Amino acid sequence: MSPIPAEVVARATVSYDAVQAVSETVYWIEGRPDGDVLVRWTAADGRQDVLPEGFHVASYVHEYGGGAYLATERDLWFCNADDQRVYHVRDGGHPVPVTPASSGSWRYADLRLLLGTGELVCVRERHEENGVHNELVVLSAEPSIIASGEDFYMSPEPSPDGKQLAWVSWNAPLMPWDGSRLWLADIGPDGVLTGTRLVAGGDEESVCQPRWSDDGVLHFVSDRSGWWNLYAWRDGHAEPVITGEFEVAAAPWEFGYRTYVFQGGQVMAVIQQGPLHSLAVKRSDGDVERLALPYTSIKPYLAVVGGKVAFIGSSPTRLPTVVLAETSGAVHELTPADINLDQASLVRPEPFTFDTRDGGEAYGLYYPPLGGNDGPPPLLVRAHPGPTANWPLRLDLHTQYFTSRGFAVADVDYRGSTGYGRAYRLGLRHRWGMVDATDCADAARHLASAGRADPGWVAIWGASAGGYTVLRALAITDVFAAGIARSAVVDLESWSGAAPKFQAHHAELLRGELSGGPEAAIQHPLLLIHGDEDRVTPLEQARSLNARLVVIPGAGHTLRRAVDVHRVLHAELEHLQ
Repeated sequence: MSPIPAEVVARATVSYDAVQAVSETVYWIEGRPDGDVLVRWTAADGRQDVLPEGFHVASYVHEYGGGAYLATERDLWFCNADDQRVYHVRDGGHPVPVTPASSGSWRYADLRLLLGTGELVCVRERHEENGVHNELVVLSAEPSIIASGEDFYMSPEPSPDGKQLAWVSWNAPLMPWDGSRLWLADIGPDGVLTGTRLVAGGDEESVCQPRWSDDGVLHFVSDRSGWWNLYAWRDGHAEPVITGEFEVAAAPWEFGYRTYVFQGGQVMAVIQQGPLHSLAVKRSDGDVERLALPYTSIKPYLAVVGGKVAFIGSSPTRLPTVVLAETSGAVHELTPADINLDQASLVRPEPFTFDTRDGGEAYGLYYPPLGGNDGPPPLLVRAHPGPTANWPLRLDLHTQYFTSRGFAVADVDYRGSTGYGRAYRLGLRHRWGMVDATDCADAARHLASAGRADPGWVAIWGASAGGYTVLRALAITDVFAAGIARSAVVDLESWSGAAPKFQAHHAELLRGELSGGPEAAIQHPLLLIHGDEDRVTPLEQARSLNARLVVIPGAGHTLRRAVDVHRVLHAELEHLQ
């Protein structure tokens, strides 16, 4: 069977995100090589680009953005990528700006409509000479601040009757998955918030995704039980709605996540256990049922479309696609997911658990080489970015590119990963660059001892925070013969000074006394890949290392152009051969 061509991997660069729905119309954002495009689907007309040429939908709040548009029956508001202004479209007309020009220094996210006013409430991030300021604002004739003083804000949610507003805030050095607070206030006739009170959260509790049910009950996700579960706020108390040893949320790196929705008397939610996602329905009688769907990975965007639910689903043999699903399990895919590959050429992942050197337990996905080997195969260990993320059970063509060339691949959910509860998620505190690096090494040793990998030929790959894991693993363990780091965090101290405000203090809770900086101790071949327009991990830090460096002109923190993906795959394969 022939190897998967680099051209096939490079062509699969379109991503889908930010699903919303209005009545029977579904919206989503397609991340294309030339920008993020808003797309609309109806049963009558199929898929159509919504905005005129030259407009791309993207928010750069926190640099990662999200929550960049809001659609209603007649109106559409969106954040324009080029100037970061919010634009309004009425009845399909031409976009009209509703926020002042600021050369991109004023940014907006999490757009919500204040019912009965025609005004929006949203998060604003101002980049000024004296620093970066985050706040909640109402967009009227002139934007007016309604909440400020906290370091960060997220998810302003007006009640159905327009009389109350809920929102989430948190302060550095905490990230929102460490500790955050859910607030509730009354909206006065003049739009001023009064009677602000704390609903849930704190420094040791992460809350997110406040939403109101159709009958006006505030819901939210909290990890107070040790897992991100769903609760309702009734009579001053939090009542469990969907609870168990699973997650009903994703780490909020971006705005606009919606992992649960209301449909009549039912609640539908994405449930995550390790790398596996499923869609669950809580019936009006209280029973919780998991739907039988052909998807093992579901992005954190749900939307109700009549009696159906829209989401972005994928599996080890399917690329992500926008889906309409019925509670019966019937599905209709709205976007193409066929990559013209023989299913027999795709390697399926095998979940595995391994012991760590300090007596812990960690997790991973093992992909054997296509067609097998005469002996233990060379192994490529991959460290996910984040570091608060995980490897999902979805088709990853980067992995398949290497398994089709005789490599085994191990995707490691080192401690700090999501999907395994709060304690595991916080397992990297004061140990970044240590337990993540040794967990990757211990995963390789576990697989080698089981005859699944050649102990003499193990390499490690990582991107962003995973790139830092690569550097540290090469420096402090003796397992890896080579490493590849894309868009790598290089030195925690200098990175904290250059990182966006959202992440500038991230390392404070993660860095330990033994966490290192630029690694003179790396003796094995190292390939660095970096975009020259990366605003999250500046290129200068990669240049400080004595390693082979491939600079991608015009690329940011991720690779979006097919030509760049093609070039990088060849460089990585050459480095490993």
